[in-house]
Amino acid sequence: MFSANDIKSLREKTGAGMLDCKKALEESNGDMDKAVDWLREKGISKAAKKESRIAAEGLSEIIIKDNKAVVIEVNSETDFVAKNDEFKKFVDVVGNAIVDSGVKTMDEALKLSTNEGVVSEYLVNLIAKIGEKISFRRFELVTKNDDEVFGAYSHMGGKISVLTVLKGANSEVARDVSMHAAAMRPGYIRSNEVPEDVIEHEKGIMKEQVINEGKPSDIAEKIVSGKINKFFKDVCLVEQPFVKDPDVTVGDYVKNNGGEIITMVRYEVGEGIEKRKDDFASEVMSQVNGTK
Repeated sequence: MFSANDIKSLREKTGAGMLDCKKALEESNGDMDKAVDWLREKGISKAAKKESRIAAEGLSEIIIKDNKAVVIEVNSETDFVAKNDEFKKFVDVVGNAIVDSGVKTMDEALKLSTNEGVVSEYLVNLIAKIGEKISFRRFELVTKNDDEVFGAYSHMGGKISVLTVLKGANSEVARDVSMHAAAMRPGYIRSNEVPEDVIEHEKGIMKEQVINEGKPSDIAEKIVSGKINKFFKDVCLVEQPFVKDPDVTVGDYVKNNGGEIITMVRYEVGEGIEKRKDDFASEVMSQVNGTK
């Protein structure tokens, strides 16, 4: 009915994936034009062409149900789309589906059924409807025990979301910790959680800095030992001065309220994604010269 070359040709023509092209040809009895139409109707062709774009804006959200919670991030190309009701609905529907199901991996999440269809198909349809690249980037499902509390804090309309779990304290203290984490960007809860390669990397930089200041190597080693403690205070939640009362650390604040920090999840939308740097002058000239 159709060959591997037909699948390859359809893929080159539409930018859709191999399996989608195979399915399209099956549904169209090998008719190339009908297969193209099938992909367009499903929104797959249109969605695939947007894969090369950069989606570094978007929205993060925290959804809590009983002893389960999820932090989810979905990205868009523009902040305008992140404020779109359909986009917000997608984040909410998918987040609720994850909490209800308890799935842990992205592959499992994409296969979840919702009132809007299977998540992977829902995403493709949303991309086709809105008209720009949308990426379901990540999520983390968090569970707690009955003697633990969640602390949720969202900043700048979902640009930053922090979820904490505390044992032996109340939700207000937990929320204070999440608010602090949103502002101060800790990478870890405690110093023993910092990977050894990260510590060694920092030590190497610090040692070079000290040697460049004219200190001998053996003295530099001792100075670095002191500097690494300062590094831990910068990146570890429990060692940071608490934003509401800098005279105490976050760890002391929680301890003074009878608690202990168990978990922290902090999402900042677009972190780690290289954002596009538009050259406006070049873009205008390319349009003038008819190259776009």
